[in-house]
Amino acid sequence: MNEGEKKVVKKMIIIYCRANHKPISGLCQKCSALKNYAMKRLENCPFGENKPTCGSCSIHCYKSDMRQKIKEVMRLAGPRMLFRHPIDAIRHFYKEYQRNRLYAVTENFSRK
Repeated sequence: MNEGEKKVVKKMIIIYCRANHKPISGLCQKCSALKNYAMKRLENCPFGENKPTCGSCSIHCYKSDMRQKIKEVMRLAGPRMLFRHPIDAIRHFYKEYQRNRLYAVTENFSRK
């Protein structure tokens, strides 16, 4: 469930950890805990495979402190994803684009 989203989040956390904490191998303890928390939240997402990207989601799955940390990660790693993992980044942006387009169509349809 949400395998694509999990893959992107994992890669973002790895980019963030390497840039800020410079671990010898893998992830530091804090980033590992954040990754585990994010994976658990993605598993339990009520939207399932139709999950929107976190930025446009109507439900906040993360506790406020973890939400702040994941925002930090995404702010730093998001732009870097285009250079390090371009295909995953494009898929992620396209999914966001499709969701916004669908929302706009639904919104216009419901107003008529």
